[in-house]
Amino acid sequence: MNEDQSSGGTRSFRLHNNQIPARPLEPALYLVATPIGNLGDITLRALETLAGADVLACEDTRVTRVLLDRYGIQNKPYAYHEYNADEAGPRLLQALEAGRSVALVSDAGTPLVSDPGYRLATQAIEAGYKVVPIPGASAPLAALVGSGLPNDAFFFAGFLPAKDKGRRDRLAELAGVPATLIFFESPHRIAATLAAAADVLGGERVGAVCRELTKTFEEFRRGSLAELAAFYDAVDNVKGEIVLLVGPPAESVTAEADVDAILADLAGTMPTAKAAAEAARLTGLPRKELYQRLLDMKERHA
Repeated sequence: MNEDQSSGGTRSFRLHNNQIPARPLEPALYLVATPIGNLGDITLRALETLAGADVLACEDTRVTRVLLDRYGIQNKPYAYHEYNADEAGPRLLQALEAGRSVALVSDAGTPLVSDPGYRLATQAIEAGYKVVPIPGASAPLAALVGSGLPNDAFFFAGFLPAKDKGRRDRLAELAGVPATLIFFESPHRIAATLAAAADVLGGERVGAVCRELTKTFEEFRRGSLAELAAFYDAVDNVKGEIVLLVGPPAESVTAEADVDAILADLAGTMPTAKAAAEAARLTGLPRKELYQRLLDMKERHA
């Protein structure tokens, strides 16, 4: 990573067969959003930054090279990912210390959202270097605005745990969040995740599966969680990158006495933890709060 554009590379990008010079960048760490599928979803500012940066870091050089070639950018990308962060991260910080400009991109979308760039950005901030976001494509936001679900409040939760128990526990923790929930999910787990979501959050709760966003086979499938779970349970080979959205819970108007009655009824047929999780689904109240409430009830009646 010692060689960079400061030693003589061409700083320009191509747009509609016109080669456009890129202005020099001030020393800083630039977090550059890149397309999530359609390569046309790139901003002029992003192109100029990718072309003009002294050092360009990315998750996968092969993926980034496709984007650079599309726009005639000759900058050489260097790999920075979770497996080489201990080695590559200090080199990028050294470049900043030497007064160079460093651009960071993920394979797709906005850096730092479910990728290792967060570590580098925090290190740069702690060291006193300037950090500049270059906004652009974002899968969570693209899914949200196309889903038809409420967008006045939303909660991005990243990937759910791979194992069923962890997945269900996490869903139970998020059950009462008064916002649209946004998850990343892999195609081979979407059926199991929807089944768990319908069970924990309630099958009547609405959701949307947003697949292959901005690509040729982009798809938005909307419906109740029960309907979505049934559909994907019957599909043998789901393909593509997926964003799963779950609409906010219905406003709870359950009275205090009703909550106690629900807890008492459920505790008579199931363990305390499971009773609290089911009560959370029914009332929209936090599971942990209901769990403690049930323990207090049992102690009072002991």
